[in-house]
Amino acid sequence: MKKRFLLASVALCAGFAAQAAEPTFDMQRFSGDIRTLSSDAFEGRAPASAGEVKTVDFLIQRMKEAGLEPGGPQGANGVRSWTQDVPLLKSDITGAPSLSLTVNGKAKALSQGKEIAVRAALTGDTAVSLKDVPLVFVGYGVKAPERDWDDFKGVDLRGKIMVVLVNDPDFEGPAGRFGGKAMTYYGRWTYKFEEAARQGAIGTLIVHETDAASYGWATVASSNTNTMFDIVRDKPRSAHSPLEGWIQRDVAVELFKASGLDFEKLRVAARSADFQPVALKATLDAAYQVKPETIISKNVLGRIAGTLHADETVIYSAHWDHLGVGAPDARGDRIFNGAVDNASGTAALLELARAYKAAPAPTRSVLFLAVTAEEKGLLGSSYYAANPVWPLARTVGVLNMDSVISPGPAKDFTISGQAKLDLLDLLIAEGAKRQRTYTPDPKVEAGGFFRSDHFPFAKQGVPAISYGAGDDLIEGGKAAGKAWGDAYVKAKYHQQADEWSPDWNLEGTRQDLGLLYAVGRNLADSRIWPNWSQEAEFRAIRDASAAERQ
Repeated sequence: MKKRFLLASVALCAGFAAQAAEPTFDMQRFSGDIRTLSSDAFEGRAPASAGEVKTVDFLIQRMKEAGLEPGGPQGANGVRSWTQDVPLLKSDITGAPSLSLTVNGKAKALSQGKEIAVRAALTGDTAVSLKDVPLVFVGYGVKAPERDWDDFKGVDLRGKIMVVLVNDPDFEGPAGRFGGKAMTYYGRWTYKFEEAARQGAIGTLIVHETDAASYGWATVASSNTNTMFDIVRDKPRSAHSPLEGWIQRDVAVELFKASGLDFEKLRVAARSADFQPVALKATLDAAYQVKPETIISKNVLGRIAGTLHADETVIYSAHWDHLGVGAPDARGDRIFNGAVDNASGTAALLELARAYKAAPAPTRSVLFLAVTAEEKGLLGSSYYAANPVWPLARTVGVLNMDSVISPGPAKDFTISGQAKLDLLDLLIAEGAKRQRTYTPDPKVEAGGFFRSDHFPFAKQGVPAISYGAGDDLIEGGKAAGKAWGDAYVKAKYHQQADEWSPDWNLEGTRQDLGLLYAVGRNLADSRIWPNWSQEAEFRAIRDASAAERQ
């Protein structure tokens, strides 16, 4: 960051603080909104479900009550809508999949959700029928010419299934061509499925390892064995293979052993650019029916028009969706309520909107954007970024909120993943005024930067971050914060147990809302145009649109 800009940012933040009083947040109302959105009546808020209809209606009603105006596309009559249509391919496996591995002539049935988790095909196919398909281990499944890295070495994967590791080659080793422990986009499962399609593979199996993935098998199973969604594509096979799934680590170890291979040694070998693909002495059979259909989901948009620069927009965003209804857990519960993830961020969006309406109107416009299908691959935010209602060149910045509940007030705060941009400088400067410090994402290996709804905006050059509550708690310090986060990921994240609680300590969230309000309001009342650092991969895209901000 340029020192001159940071000093200007601090001065502007201080000027704003003198002009506007700290907003009041009603945390009982905030908690009540979470309780409603995560109730069983909303059926886990899956896109294309009765739960979506209830969620969208609820959000529109709350935005109307807050005094917002519709922020969606204009109709033929010139009137703006509260929603933006998001066309999606919806795909379900019908019935129980038949899945088995054959090694050295011996077949072993695999149980869906227990040993393997295959997703409903997103190719538009109505069935997946694979017989004796060879498996090839291709390390991390990465082809990165700019890093002089190619895990495929010219191997023909057509008609084959590639077996790959989670994350990218620097995850466990010293910093190399992928910059160290922080995950690059090459480490994301979305990339691996995309690359399999480019390689012509008929399928992909990702070997699940908890540390490398940053979540356990329960999360994999619940996230991948229910309804799948994708954006509508002209050529879906350009982005997806018919079979996409994950296998348990123990299954992989036994598979490699039966093929006369040592899984651990090959994991180590895969960290080297010299790694060569290895054919396994095994084949996979898979048979299941798929029901694909095109549906229209909804992004919900409420807006406050700026008094002087209404064509310039500050965006607060949060995803309203969760996983819907799935297989029962040990308690017999089938509803993935998604209270923390992300009824909390959605409720925060509403509470911030109320705070803005209670204050004088900002000089720039502020958009409160609740997006769909984040859980299926950031689809709602990706659609908006590709089809913006309000021009991205004149979008000042994006403050995204995902899972904002914390265990209590903290001395610090964070953002998802690593990023260098002026928007973070503003956040740090405002946090310092509140005696809160910025702590870089402690789990950069989890690829958080690529897993939240700010990322599609970043790819289009818009300065964007996803805010994270701090872990250094005023009561209990870092140990207490880490314990709370670890327990949530293990027992609740993407599981039925993510439910509303009357026992939450919401004082930390109140402080987070105050910080987010101040930074957004600073932008909305200023002439600042934040940018990325000079070395950031998104800088060139932002700079290319500079003329539109004159």
